[in-house]
Amino acid sequence: MSEENEQLEQALALGGDPDAIRKFYEDWSESYDKDLLRDIGYVGPEVAAEALSRRVADRAVILDAGCGTGLVGLELVQRRFELIIDGIDLTPAMLEQSRQKGVYRDLRIADMSSTLDDFGDDSYDGVVCAGVFTNGHVGPDGIDELVRVARPGAPIVLTVRDSAWEADGFKDKIDELEASGKTRTLEITHSPYHTKEDVSCQLVVLEAA
Repeated sequence: MSEENEQLEQALALGGDPDAIRKFYEDWSESYDKDLLRDIGYVGPEVAAEALSRRVADRAVILDAGCGTGLVGLELVQRRFELIIDGIDLTPAMLEQSRQKGVYRDLRIADMSSTLDDFGDDSYDGVVCAGVFTNGHVGPDGIDELVRVARPGAPIVLTVRDSAWEADGFKDKIDELEASGKTRTLEITHSPYHTKEDVSCQLVVLEAA
């Protein structure tokens, strides 16, 4: 296994502090795409976009939660150009990078560790979240709001880094959501995540109840 990218090591040590996360990604925003795609072979956006695009109808309205610089949005429109995509992220500079890609209908600042006050229940035909559920970022309770804003029957596609899957309680959270009747688990697949660093993730596909 190769040595992990230094900036990613710093990201994993942020401890879930929103202010620290915002500042870190403000500083990283301009080189983020190059660093992730070229240097570590980040394929989370491709994996998540492929899983979602197969499960939604034409002109479905999608929430890209934690959209960052818009890599998931780009992957979605390459597969299904007619999708309508909104994005949220904690960091204004990352949202500006997303805006420049020209694939989002709406982009808003939001903290996924809190209530998404700008979004009503049952608002979206599909939800996707890649790269957010990892060590030092948003914990498993952040999934609750994604379930809330998804319409009944909507797919909710998540990547969860392997190192956080059991250690940070994500596996237990997915089981809890299904046991409570809030979601149905359609798929949990061990998937590539950083191809140049031999880092994997769990690709989770839920259906909102």
